[in-house]
Amino acid sequence: MIKDLIRFLHILHIFLKARIDLLIPEENKLNILIKFIILPWSLYSRKNNRGESLSAALEEAGPVFIKFGQILSTRPDLIPEDIVKPLKKLQDNLPPFSTKEAKALIESELKAKLSDLFIDFEDKPIAAASIAQVYKAKLKKSKKQVAIKVVRPNIQNRIKKDISLMKRLAALFEKYSDDAKRLKIQELVEEYEFVINTELDMRSEASNMRQTKRNFENNHLLYVPEVFIEHTADKILTMELVEGIPVDDLEKLRAKDIDLKLLSERGVEIFLKQVFVDNFFHADMHPGNIFINTDDTNGPTYLAVDYAIIGSLTDEELIQIGRMILAVISRDFLQVSSILIDAGWVNPETKAIDLEKTIRTACEPMFDQPLEKINFGELLLYIFNSARRYGLSMQPSLMLLQKTLINIEGLGKQIYPDLDFWSISKPFLQQWISERYNPKKLEDWAKKNAVSWIEKAKSLPKTAEELVNKINKLEEYKSEDKARHEEILSKISLGKKVSSVLQASILVAMILILVGIFI
Repeated sequence: MIKDLIRFLHILHIFLKARIDLLIPEENKLNILIKFIILPWSLYSRKNNRGESLSAALEEAGPVFIKFGQILSTRPDLIPEDIVKPLKKLQDNLPPFSTKEAKALIESELKAKLSDLFIDFEDKPIAAASIAQVYKAKLKKSKKQVAIKVVRPNIQNRIKKDISLMKRLAALFEKYSDDAKRLKIQELVEEYEFVINTELDMRSEASNMRQTKRNFENNHLLYVPEVFIEHTADKILTMELVEGIPVDDLEKLRAKDIDLKLLSERGVEIFLKQVFVDNFFHADMHPGNIFINTDDTNGPTYLAVDYAIIGSLTDEELIQIGRMILAVISRDFLQVSSILIDAGWVNPETKAIDLEKTIRTACEPMFDQPLEKINFGELLLYIFNSARRYGLSMQPSLMLLQKTLINIEGLGKQIYPDLDFWSISKPFLQQWISERYNPKKLEDWAKKNAVSWIEKAKSLPKTAEELVNKINKLEEYKSEDKARHEEILSKISLGKKVSSVLQASILVAMILILVGIFI
């Protein structure tokens, strides 16, 4: 308990020393009592801007807080741009822990002696980060070269304690700051808790790798290392050792005479396939996790590692983000604003024309340059930043997608500066939307789900049934029948609160009728 209190006071000191109080706008300043409490720290002067100050404080607080800062950097819908940019530079590299501890953990987790499992185990780790470090060895039976990922000893306890501190600090900030409430700091901490606990689970990462490998089984664009399940446990992951040229080592890629234009375009194709075809995307695609296989210089392929963070979207999110990308490509900002409102990502009372004007004002200047020079990910950031005044708040999965898009496009333009994300994405998305709403596919889907949806349709509340009937009879209403008109509007308003499952039931029931399944 004493240690926890000391740690709490130490963390609080770090953030107050960084003048975290100056992050709060003048109109939301803390009350007199809190001002008095933090008075000693006001003697510190802030040398950097607020984003850099926060970044430095997180770095000083340690790896758990650094990774939280990295999560914050993926939420431009909530965090101002001048804070997001410095957070993107946070690194969580740490000195390696002892190999003796690593070997003991491997034997404990796999319940066997190291010498019975591996040969040629190299004592020096080939990589070390805040969560785990990686060793090189060979499987004893097959002699295959492998990489062994070992979770840091006792890291779970440290994470648990630091997240507990984060929750207390978040509650404190939200209690005394309206801005902290709007930013949903406590929700962000809970989101982070889920993400970092997922990163600690090697079985989960193994499952992610195997699923991605299946998704690309007949596709040459991306190679996923094989996972050796019998040598994998909660804190140990054993995978095939893959070797390639780091994706950002352009000098070596040029020396191999790699087609850099093709390579950059393939990166975009991998992103589009993972998101819109597989709906299962690698969400940590930074240069340290991506390598290039140059065996075929005319057809280079990507090698990706570290599958701890994987993103997926709901069907509704998937179609909305596809529509948004197409609308942005077409410079249809009214459509963009309508999508933001319809999807519930901004205040529902927002007027589409007002939001459209705001987005157009922010984004239009970017279109003064050729399309291939425009960074699509940055354009999305402009849209999100301009929409923040309308209460923009999006699901973490969508912001994870936005972060992945920025990483992929950034890498692509680093490889080939004239990469045209637009020309690759537009035909792909047009075809995807066309296929998704192909009548034959809708019919097949309806047949497959007929029984479950019929049962759900049967349980629709009487109010919803009346609503459908009255909508069908709207044309019978006369302007002078004000009372009945107000009644139906009230019913429609109530109907909007019906769960998405029930609404889907009505829709699917209609589709089933249309395709003749009820006959």
